[in-house]
Amino acid sequence: MRDVQDLLLPHIRRLNTYQGVDPMEVLAEQAGIPPEKVIRLNGNENPYGPSPKVAKALGSYQNYNHYPDPNQRRIREALSGYLSVEPERIVVGNGSDELIDLLLRIFMGPGENIIIPAPTFGMYAFSAEVCGGEAISVPRDDNFEIDVAAVKLAITPKTKAVFFASPNNPTGNIATESQIRSILDIGIIVVVDETYYEFCGHTVLPLLQDYPNLVVLRTFSKWAGLAGLRVGLGVMDPVIAQTIMSMKPPYNVNLAAEIALIASLEDRPTLIQRIKAIVEERDRMMGLLQEVPGVKPWPSQANFILCGLPQGRGQEIFEGMCRRGIFPRYFNSSTLKDYMRISVGLPEETDRVVAALADLVRG
Repeated sequence: MRDVQDLLLPHIRRLNTYQGVDPMEVLAEQAGIPPEKVIRLNGNENPYGPSPKVAKALGSYQNYNHYPDPNQRRIREALSGYLSVEPERIVVGNGSDELIDLLLRIFMGPGENIIIPAPTFGMYAFSAEVCGGEAISVPRDDNFEIDVAAVKLAITPKTKAVFFASPNNPTGNIATESQIRSILDIGIIVVVDETYYEFCGHTVLPLLQDYPNLVVLRTFSKWAGLAGLRVGLGVMDPVIAQTIMSMKPPYNVNLAAEIALIASLEDRPTLIQRIKAIVEERDRMMGLLQEVPGVKPWPSQANFILCGLPQGRGQEIFEGMCRRGIFPRYFNSSTLKDYMRISVGLPEETDRVVAALADLVRG
């Protein structure tokens, strides 16, 4: 008998798994503390959770024994009003991760590539590799700004798309409209991932009228606190949207996610107040981090802050934070060596984070 692994496609055998965040129980066990004592700031989650109307709507719904609408009529209509775009431009996914995967599957084949200004969100490269393609990383400059000229030089006949996260994860800065337009004018697919849009208000949605090769991604994971229910959406040319609708799994968005999305849109005032609180706390955390010797926090327009740590001590400081029950996201890559990304939590969590970081840096 052949080894089962030999039956796998070669590019799947070589795949580098994307590392998500561990649940509270696992982190608590690592730190030797109760789960309620854990400060998990490695997933850019909303510390306030979903709207209170979400739990009420989920608890009162009576038809969970039925399949959801495969055509997403109700949620596409609701999102149309929220985004001020036509319903036929919208596709909802099991998180924006699914939409990244679906987009690449309809445009990119084995041996082809996408361009990503690095460092950036790891799912773009991961999904490209799942499709048998490649992600070509174009380094950002010393300030983590996009090098547009280098991006253009990296584009070849095998390039099918360029991905811009704006604000970028993990650096927190935006891609400007002129940068995005300059790539759109080339004619290839440009995906602008606006996962953190609600924390900055900067969008390129109006460009959809002029560029059929533009795709804008959003999510309810961050601003609406629905990370656990997986609600992402894409806005795009109707032809692309219909293509994805025709080849996606029919029931990719479950009824609970649909109900939560509608309830969130009905309670936007509450969620907007929470966004304001997160932005205010982000700015307060930025000020506190700037006072810690040896730590360089980078300005952010998202709900996290990227911090440069003393050279050669990143792993040590990160492990020290984890031992104290504080779990940021650590980057041990060539482009982000000795960097740590810290999600914006509650004020009392910020105080503990900064105090622990200052203590560990002092050694």
